[in-house]
Amino acid sequence: MDQPFVFFGAAHVVAIALAFAVPVLLAVAVRTSGNAGLANAIRWAFAVELIATYALWYWLLFARGWFGIGSALPMHLCDWAAIAAIVTLLWPNQRSYELAYFWALTGTLQATLTPQLALGWPDLRFVVFFGFHCGVIAAVLYMTFGMRMRPWPASVLRVIAWTLFYGVAAGTVDWLFNVNFGFLRAKSSDPSVLDLLSPWPWYIAELVPIGIVFILILYAPFFVADRIRHSRSRP
Repeated sequence: MDQPFVFFGAAHVVAIALAFAVPVLLAVAVRTSGNAGLANAIRWAFAVELIATYALWYWLLFARGWFGIGSALPMHLCDWAAIAAIVTLLWPNQRSYELAYFWALTGTLQATLTPQLALGWPDLRFVVFFGFHCGVIAAVLYMTFGMRMRPWPASVLRVIAWTLFYGVAAGTVDWLFNVNFGFLRAKSSDPSVLDLLSPWPWYIAELVPIGIVFILILYAPFFVADRIRHSRSRP
């Protein structure tokens, strides 16, 4: 029997908890063991999980007759975060990592907290949705704590610029195909933080400073840690 999705019900909470607990435990295992082979195996496992979930999503689109421009094009910010995460897992580098870090812990996390789902566990779309979104978050946390990657001061401006570029790209696709990537044409029909903002189109302008604030908040722990290390290194 199909079970309706329940916001912050047991299945929802467990999925979110696993997205944070699993990468932290894996990072601890890697850093305490110092085993490079284990670190690489976990990195590749995250990449395979994300790619496989993407493939399963497209199969689901065809199988359930959901295929269309609005569902098939990878133009949600979560898609871009996933692509950046996959690239970093396969070819570790600073530029794609910092995009994955900021986008996953802002847009993807928000989507995980307020998903657009009608049915809960064990519906296949529930599995795909949280396997994808929680997988991106978990991968970013593993890259940060297990692979010891981190954003730097220059990352902030680069991510802001790329996020604005995403907004222009998503808005252009929305206008051309009459879809709603990035929720730039309308707010979500389900509860979300957009409900706290002004009506369309004014909330789009409000998202710019809000996004910048969240980026700064996500960089703040590294800024503070750098300042503490700098102060301790003084004679």
